Amino acid sequence: MILFKRGEELDVITYHKTIDGKIVKINGYESGCWVNCVAPTEMEINYLMSSLGVEPEFLKASLDEEESSRIDKEEDNTLIIIDSPVVDRTGKNFTYYTNPVSIIITPQNIVTISVKENSVIEEFSASLIRFAYPENKIRFSIQIMARIASKYLQYINQIIKITGHVEEELKETMRNEDLVQLLEIKKSLVYFSASIKAISNVIGKMSRKRHFSLNEEDAELLEDVAIEMRQAAEMSEIYMNILSSSMEAYSSLISNNLNVVMKILASITLILSIPTIVSGIYGMNNPGIPFMDRWEIPFILMGVAIVITWAVLKKKDML
Repeated sequence: MILFKRGEELDVITYHKTIDGKIVKINGYESGCWVNCVAPTEMEINYLMSSLGVEPEFLKASLDEEESSRIDKEEDNTLIIIDSPVVDRTGKNFTYYTNPVSIIITPQNIVTISVKENSVIEEFSASLIRFAYPENKIRFSIQIMARIASKYLQYINQIIKITGHVEEELKETMRNEDLVQLLEIKKSLVYFSASIKAISNVIGKMSRKRHFSLNEEDAELLEDVAIEMRQAAEMSEIYMNILSSSMEAYSSLISNNLNVVMKILASITLILSIPTIVSGIYGMNNPGIPFMDRWEIPFILMGVAIVITWAVLKKKDML
């Protein structure tokens, strides 16, 4: 539903409800519907506060991109902030990070707010998730969390595959682009690990029923979410350690390769200096130097010295 018009810009808040077992978009607000808002303007924020009764502090927290996962309750509003995984692709490189998704449960509605478009929320609005009914506000909130947990597992598996591909390329050639990609992957896993721990804390508070009551089915679903988050936490921790070890190994390989190159260059420099030394000696026109009258002697000495030096360096694995 179009709420406001500013010049040529349209600010949109969407409303959804369950019809014939599917989530569909409706034209206007109804009690019990799901209200979704992406990057709300100041007028939309005022609308959410005045018409839907959303707490101002909850709206402020929902629009903070640095806000970590947490759960809070203020009068008759409950706020659940969950960091959702996001992937961006630039050329062949993938960047994984997190963006907060806020779920606000009011007496009449469930409201979701995000600063940017979110794939999880889009899946629910497109009715791609089975048995999701916004009218059951608590279960719908847990289902959003369950889908976010699945996204973490999905993206971590993608990261594992990308890491394997990058490592195969690094075996053939040590390119800076591949090393930078490994560094980006490690940063992504760090972000994921921190977000997953925060989400696990939120799940723990919800399971203790401090902010709202859960029926048996909701409690079981929440336990499933907790299991998936623990699995994601373990996977991210394991592969973060593996990646750290791999990067240390590649660093050692690069250092070793540099040492080998420097060793070879030093050996080549030593061999190339032999003709200079011999020609310098025989170029002084000193009668006391042996065989000054034989032009071929300097070349013979150069050849013999080069062969002996090469053999010694080869034996000591310097070439």
